Amino acid sequence: MTRDQDVSVRTLASELARMGRLVEDEEHEEVARRFAEHLVHAVPGCDLALLAVDRGGEVDVAATTGHPPLDLAADQGDPVREALRYREPRRLGDTTQDHRWPLFAARLAVHGHRSCLVLPLPTLHSPTAAAVLMSREPHRFNDHSYDIILLIALHAGVALDNVEVLHHSKQMVRHLTTALDTRHTIGLAQGLLMRHFAHDTEQSFTLLRRASQHTNRKLRDIAHDLVTAHECGDFDEVLARHRIPGPDGVPM
Repeated sequence: MTRDQDVSVRTLASELARMGRLVEDEEHEEVARRFAEHLVHAVPGCDLALLAVDRGGEVDVAATTGHPPLDLAADQGDPVREALRYREPRRLGDTTQDHRWPLFAARLAVHGHRSCLVLPLPTLHSPTAAAVLMSREPHRFNDHSYDIILLIALHAGVALDNVEVLHHSKQMVRHLTTALDTRHTIGLAQGLLMRHFAHDTEQSFTLLRRASQHTNRKLRDIAHDLVTAHECGDFDEVLARHRIPGPDGVPM
């Protein structure tokens, strides 16, 4: 192993450890930004890195370490779209000699970039994404660099998936919490109506449902109004406002 390879391996070990903690940020944007920065730090010769994401056919740049010389919204036949579509890496050895993607290569060459590597990230739950690395040197991303990038990409894919799962879990918890709070509020409102009108559980719920239909408001909002009104001492006024009838069937 050469000295440069030894240094890059030590750097890689440090970067992989950091990648494993990216999920702590809990935001895709932050994970993507730090991932791009890790690529520049860990991959020899990488001058600019970005993360391209396919959002239902629209490709955009989720994060970048500099100003990317690309227009992913306009370019069609380019290695980024191919890597995202086929989930296969694409390598451009020299932008001045490789003519497979002429417009893409020309954009990079004008800004001084001579080589490029596009590597799809292995994600299961997140949108399809790919890492794009650029260098001002031709043929910079050799097999050794490719191995390093592949390892980082694997960790990045796991990190992005973890963020996606975490977000879904938090969303589920929020929905469950809202449902429990709503159920509690409706129960309190039913209790107030039962005591006020000497109704049973079914009759009090029917009053809430009818008030919801008459006012075109959600039942939970009606219940919240009643509970708040009871605490403020204007319960009868809110009953009348929501057209909730008294024991004789006449609105209060």
